[in-house]
Amino acid sequence: MKISKRAQADAKSLLRGCFADGRLDEGRVRRAVALLLEKKPRGYLAVLAHFQRRLRLEIQRSTAIIQSAIPLSDALAARVRTRLEAAYGAGLQFQFRADPAWLGGLRIQVGSDLHDGTVRGRLERLQESLSA
Repeated sequence: MKISKRAQADAKSLLRGCFADGRLDEGRVRRAVALLLEKKPRGYLAVLAHFQRRLRLEIQRSTAIIQSAIPLSDALAARVRTRLEAAYGAGLQFQFRADPAWLGGLRIQVGSDLHDGTVRGRLERLQESLSA
């Protein structure tokens, strides 16, 4: 579905109104969508589609996913949180996941930024360089 520039601008404006104190407010998002669905202005479906896309990207940008082979200690988790907040700003939501397949190290994703310091990632990069 091609979205007009007007619908994109309206969605952007709608999203800007959903922030409180620099953070996305779920209540404001719900009210904005309810109001849009209630009034149903011309092209509201395109606005809603673009708003949903922008909202999904904003949520990804404010979520840090930290993966490791074993659960992190509280001290190490706190250090990771501090460093990520220094780099990306306050207000990040953190998700810590343990997956033995990583073998060791950390894999951190914030939005589209990916920092892979896992043993598995290094082995995969080494394999790619040898096969090229």
